[in-house]
Amino acid sequence: MAQQKIRNMEEFAAVSGISRPTLSKYFNDPGSVRRSTRQRIETALEQYDYRPNVFAVNQNRARTKNIGIVVPNLADPFFSEIGSKVELACISAGYSPILLSSHGNPALERDNLESLRSLKPAGVLLAPFGRVSDQKDIESFNRDVPVVLFDANVEGTCEAFVGTNNFQSVDLIVEYLCRSGEPPCFFEMKSPTNPNANKRRQAYLESMARHGHTPHIYRAEGDGWNFEDIGSAEGGRFLSERAFRTDTVLCSNDRLAIGMLSAAYRQGKRVGLGEGCELRIAGHDDHPFARYTCPSLTTIAQDYAAIANRAVNTLFGILDTDQRPSIREETLFDGKLVMRDSA
Repeated sequence: MAQQKIRNMEEFAAVSGISRPTLSKYFNDPGSVRRSTRQRIETALEQYDYRPNVFAVNQNRARTKNIGIVVPNLADPFFSEIGSKVELACISAGYSPILLSSHGNPALERDNLESLRSLKPAGVLLAPFGRVSDQKDIESFNRDVPVVLFDANVEGTCEAFVGTNNFQSVDLIVEYLCRSGEPPCFFEMKSPTNPNANKRRQAYLESMARHGHTPHIYRAEGDGWNFEDIGSAEGGRFLSERAFRTDTVLCSNDRLAIGMLSAAYRQGKRVGLGEGCELRIAGHDDHPFARYTCPSLTTIAQDYAAIANRAVNTLFGILDTDQRPSIREETLFDGKLVMRDSA
C-alpha cells in the first residue's frame, strides 16, 4: 500500500506522535529542542518524507525568517552580481531571502515594498533608485520593518547605508588617468536617477582641481535604464563632433563606457594606451562584462562582497538586539583601480 501523503504539520504530528507545539519549536529553531527530541523529529521527517511549508511556518511567526531584497533592475548584471551576494549572505545566516526587481521603474520599487509587507519580513535590504525613489514611502515602511540601504543612499529614510566611497574611488582613477596621459573629460547622463552619479561628478570636479587641471563635463541626453544605448548614441555624437577637449574620457559608470566603446569602434577610433591609439576610455563599477569588452575596460572595482556582507550584518545586528541605532550608520568602502587595455 502506498504511504499516506502528509499534507500539513497537523497530520505529521498525528502520524509521528510528536506534539504540534514541539514541532513548531523545532521548525523555528532546531537547537531549541532536546537532542533526543530533535533526532525523533528528523527520523520521522525522513520516514514520512514530509517537508513543512516554510512560507506558512513563517506567516505564523510574530517575526518571520524572511528577508526582502529589492534592487532597481536584475537585468543589469551589476545588480545581479551584488544581489546574488546579498542573497547568499542571508542564506548562510539561516534566513530566507526574497529577491525582487523593480525593473527600472521607480513605481515598482514602492509596489515591491508593499508586496513584502504581506510576507511579514524580519527586515529588508534595499538598493533604491535614489532621487526618484518615494522617500516618504521608504520612511513609512522603515517604521514598521527595519531597512538597510545599500549601493545608493536616500538621506534620512533609514538607520543605515552601505556603499562605495565615490570621492575616494573617482579621485583614484582621475589621478591615474592624469599621471598616465591627458587629464580626463567626464561623460555622464544629463538627468541621472542614481545619487552615486551626482557624487561622482562632484568628486571629478574636486579631483581635477587638486591636480591643477580644468574639468570638462559632457552630458548625454536620454533617460531610462538603457545606458549602453545612450553611451553609444550620445558618446558617438560627441566623438563625431570632436567635442571632447582631451583624448581621455572618464564615464560615470561602466555601462555608459561600454556604449562609448562600441561608438568608437564604429568610427574606426583605436582605443587604448600606447602607440597608434587616439582615445582612452575608462569607467566606474567593474561591471561583470568590463573585463570582456574590446579593449577590456579600465575601471574602478566596487567591493561587492564587502558591501553585501556589511549590509546583511548591519541588518542582522538590528534584528538580534531588536534595537534601532540611535545614530544613522553609514559605511563606505574604498574602490580599487583596475587597469586594463582601454586606458
